Amino acid sequence: MASPRTVTIVALSVALGLFFVFMGTIKLTPRLSKDAYNEMKRAYKSYVRALPILKKMGVSSILLRKSIGALEVACGIIMTLVPGRPKDVANFFLLLLVLAVLFFHQLVGDPLKRYAHALVFGILLTCRLLIARQPEEQPPEKRVLMVNGDDQPLAHEATPEKGKVKVS
Repeated sequence: MASPRTVTIVALSVALGLFFVFMGTIKLTPRLSKDAYNEMKRAYKSYVRALPILKKMGVSSILLRKSIGALEVACGIIMTLVPGRPKDVANFFLLLLVLAVLFFHQLVGDPLKRYAHALVFGILLTCRLLIARQPEEQPPEKRVLMVNGDDQPLAHEATPEKGKVKVS
C-alpha cells in the first residue's frame, strides 16, 4: 500500500499540474474562455507598461503572456504525467513563475482578490516541493550480534519496553 506521503505528492502533482495546464491554455488561446483570454491580454499589457525594462529588452505583452502560458502548460504536463525528478524541477519553475506573477500584481496595484489564487497555488507548490524533498522514513532495521554462531539482539534492543513484561 502507498504511504500517505506518496499519496499526498501524487494528489498535489496531478491537481497542480491540471490547474497550470488549464491556466496556461487560457493565456495561449481563447478556445476555453474568450472572456478570460481577453482579461489575460489586458493584464499582461498593464504588466509590461508598469515595468519599462521589459519594453527595453524587446519583450512585448504578447511574448510575455505566451511564454508564461507555454511554460505553465509544459510544467503542468510534466507535473501530471512524468514521474521522478522532472516533477520537482517543474514544481520549482512554477513556483518561480508564481512569484513573478505576484510581483506583477503588486507592481500594478491589483487588489488581493485578483491575485489570491496565485498566493494559494504558490503555497501549494511550496508544500508539494517540501514534502517531495523530505527523505522517505525507513523502518528501523533489526540489528543482531553474532555470538557463538547464534544471532542475538543487541543489548539495548533486548530489554523490554517500560511497562511491558518479556515472556520467554
